[in-house]
This record gives sequence, C-alpha cells and structure tokens, in this order.
Amino acid sequence: MMGSAASETLRKLVALWEQPQRTRLLATAIVLLLPGALFCAASQAQELTPRVYWPSPKGTRLLSVGYSYVTGDTIPDPTLPITAVNSDIGTLHLGYLQTFSLLDRTTNVVFEIPVSDGDTEGEGIAGRKVKVDYSGIGDVTATVSVNLMGAPSMTPEEFAELRRNPHPILGASLKVVAPTGDYDSDKVINIGANRWAARAELGYILPLRPRWLLEVELGGWFFEDNSDFLGFKRKQDPIFAMDLHLIRRFRPGFWGSLDLSAYRGGRTRIEGRKLDDLQRDAKGGFTLLYSYAKKNAVKFSYSKGSLNDSSEDFDTFALSYQRLF
Repeated sequence: MMGSAASETLRKLVALWEQPQRTRLLATAIVLLLPGALFCAASQAQELTPRVYWPSPKGTRLLSVGYSYVTGDTIPDPTLPITAVNSDIGTLHLGYLQTFSLLDRTTNVVFEIPVSDGDTEGEGIAGRKVKVDYSGIGDVTATVSVNLMGAPSMTPEEFAELRRNPHPILGASLKVVAPTGDYDSDKVINIGANRWAARAELGYILPLRPRWLLEVELGGWFFEDNSDFLGFKRKQDPIFAMDLHLIRRFRPGFWGSLDLSAYRGGRTRIEGRKLDDLQRDAKGGFTLLYSYAKKNAVKFSYSKGSLNDSSEDFDTFALSYQRLF
C-alpha cells in the first residue's frame, strides 16, 4: 500500500537523522534510492488560484496579507522523495501586485514572500514517535503575466464595460522562484528548496454566460538542479499541469469558483540514479472573494489533494485580506 510504504520510508529517514552526520548522509542517500520511494506532488504544481488572467485597470496596486494552513501527508517542500505521516504547516503570505501597460496590453507583476512554521510527526527507531519542527522564510517568487487577446490596457471605465459584457481572454505568464528560503544541506526537511524554478503558463477565460466564466490554465514547471541535497546532486524533470476553474460572479467584487488541478511529471535523479517517483496527482476545492468599502476584500479557499491515487492526502485552508490602492 502507498500509505504503509510512505510511513516506512519516513520511519527509516527519521531513524537516520539520529545517526552521526557522515553515516546519516550516506545512509539517507541509499534510502532515497530504494525502489518505490515516494514524492508528494510539487507544491508549485498544486497552486489552485482562479481568475489569474482576469484583467485590472492600468495603475492598479494591490497589497495582500494572508495565512494558509495545510494538514496531512505533506511537507514544506513536497517535491522531496518522502511522504510525511502527518504534518501541520502554517504559512504567512505577503504579496504585492502592480498593473501596467506593456505594448498597450494589460500586464501584471506580482511579488510574494512566504513565512512558514510547522511540524512533521513520524516513527523513529523501535517505533518511537519523533516530531520535527521547522520555521523560517520561504523562497521569494516573482510573476509577470501579459494579456495576449481580449484585454488591452484599460481605464477604469473600460474595465467596467468588460465586467458588464465579458468576452474571451487569453494570457501568458512566467513565474520565477528564487532560492532565498531557509535551507540546511544537512537536513532532509527545509523551508527553502535551494534551487531556481520557473513556471511558464497560458490561461484562457471563456464567458459561458454574463455571470459564469470558465478559466483553463496549461503550464509547466522547470527546475534547476539542487547541487547540495545532503551532499549529493538532485535533478528533477518538468511537471506539467492543467487547472480548471468554474467561476460565478454574484456582483462586482463578489464571486466564487470551483477549482480543479491535475499534474504529471517531476521524476527525479540523485547522482544520476533515476527514482521511481513519477507524479500523477490531483487537487480540488473552492474559492470565495468578497469586497467591501470599495478598496478592501477578503478571500477564503479550501482544497484537498491526493497523492498518486493513494490514500495519502492533505487539506489546505487559506484566508487573506486584500487592499486596493
């Protein structure tokens, strides 16, 4: 069973952490190369954000402060080749968005900084329960998205007309994750990933009715090598993902969506040895956003993810406050 294999892998890893450093590093690498070693789905591929390609008027500035809580079979960098028996991870998210005109097309740039605190529980030697705590700043991200069709750079009046009479919109984005998060090469679990990563994506919004929108996103994550993973080099293949969002607009500034994501890929190599860890995972949930006093909004979302069609899963709750300037 996937769950028992994951628990056994984590048990071995936790036991190895208790060994002297040189023995621990060598033995950990051997465990990671065991046939059937598991990967949780990549945290980046698990993104499930609706209305990413819905435009804003030129000059829009948005500050966002949010908190997310993840519980279940996951860890801060879920691309690692272990599955946690149980984790609880809280993350504070700080974000800033700026809308401007690029060649007369609506363009957004977004910066995000996560700060995480969590713990993972497993079994050590002789079944003894072990709890690993971690906290720190995660990897900083920057995203640029550009409208390709349907949303030229707009004034507030032109944007209001688009809301009244929506039409198809096509956009493209590039997201870059910098290796700025806390990372200790002697530890298996870290907040940062110690590598650059980038996601290229296309997004299409199709109005079904004046108040109903369908958003489809197709993209791929590409990863730089981690040259210091417990003293070894770790490579990872791209992960390709598709997101679907069925969006209902109740009134201007108040909307909800049903969200679904599926992704595949991400097989890894450690020192050239290929692991049997192909990702084929899914995630579903919903999102609600309510604006008030013209320039303020709160957003809540919930999602559940599954791991490689197994009984391993995790739940994510997120709440954020947004302020328009």
